[in-house]
Amino acid sequence: MIYDSTLDQLLQKVWDGDRIQPDEAVRLSSLPLEELGALADRRRQLSRAAAHGGRGNEIVTYIVDRNINYTNVCNVYCKFCAFYRTEKDDDAYVITHAEIDRKIEETMALGGTQILMQGGHHPKLPIDWYLELLSHIKERFPQINIHGFSPSEFIHFQEVFNKPVEEIIRLFVQAGLGSIPGGGGEILVDRVRRRIAPLKAMSDEWLGVMDVAHKLGLASTATMMFGHVETLEERIEHLDRVRRQQDASKGFTAFIAWTFQSENTRLKAPAVGAHEYLRMQALSRIYLDNIPSIQSSWVTQGLDIGQIALKYGANDLGSIMIEENVVSKAGTTFHMGVTDMKRLINDLGYEAHQRDNWYNLLN
Repeated sequence: MIYDSTLDQLLQKVWDGDRIQPDEAVRLSSLPLEELGALADRRRQLSRAAAHGGRGNEIVTYIVDRNINYTNVCNVYCKFCAFYRTEKDDDAYVITHAEIDRKIEETMALGGTQILMQGGHHPKLPIDWYLELLSHIKERFPQINIHGFSPSEFIHFQEVFNKPVEEIIRLFVQAGLGSIPGGGGEILVDRVRRRIAPLKAMSDEWLGVMDVAHKLGLASTATMMFGHVETLEERIEHLDRVRRQQDASKGFTAFIAWTFQSENTRLKAPAVGAHEYLRMQALSRIYLDNIPSIQSSWVTQGLDIGQIALKYGANDLGSIMIEENVVSKAGTTFHMGVTDMKRLINDLGYEAHQRDNWYNLLN
């Protein structure tokens, strides 16, 4: 074996917690999976050392919330989506206040503190419909955080309502919006976005919404849906754009990556498995040195890989997912309750703690 001093220097750089660059990320991606995982776990330890009163390395968190999709009507027709419907489809819907009340009551009965509310890009719902829904939820359930509306939805709202994004977000916050999820991120490279979702917000627009939200004091998450038509270099470009945005606005609380789920979709692409998922999550933890939490995607990978991901850079298992309607339409139907969450975390020697959206511990 030929000794490579430059690789040793790169590995030491990662071990020491120093920032890496895109070309270095490409090089790291070819490491044996176990070695890359060990480096990611090291970076997790460095990142979490000061969290939760210096006990961050011992703690893995989860949240009890519910995905509520307020409508499945959408006019952007993403090739990777099996959830959307047109207005004329028999199973198209728009949620009622009574339905959302029932869903939130069920969530609270299970100890839930949040709803994650997203929907299709409905071409006809006016702004008052959204403001009335937010106000209704906040008035009836003031203790529930509304984590809602992805950047691509806000770009859609800008066009439908004919108002600037900043004004819309301000109005939504006044009505009850508490934070913004990172949905619609896919891959933040326009070549890819034009292939898989040409009618959806492009990369600069997605990041622009996050920039506005962060400057208004809203926290958000960042996401990546990979394993379809993108290259490794484009995945890393996505990570780099997220990192640069975080440098500028410091509003991302967590990063979540998951693999493309292909069943019932129009996008034909070779599926990637757990090995590739763990590799990308580990690389994400190493590259995103300014994002405090990395979330395991057990929803797409299953409980076993979701647990293993906690040794590949993740410090959070995400939500118990009382309800999930999007990836399940694409053939993925894993389920987990609080008891399962605690068992998976404790079995690895960590302490399991429920958290809120801002990673404050609730128990």
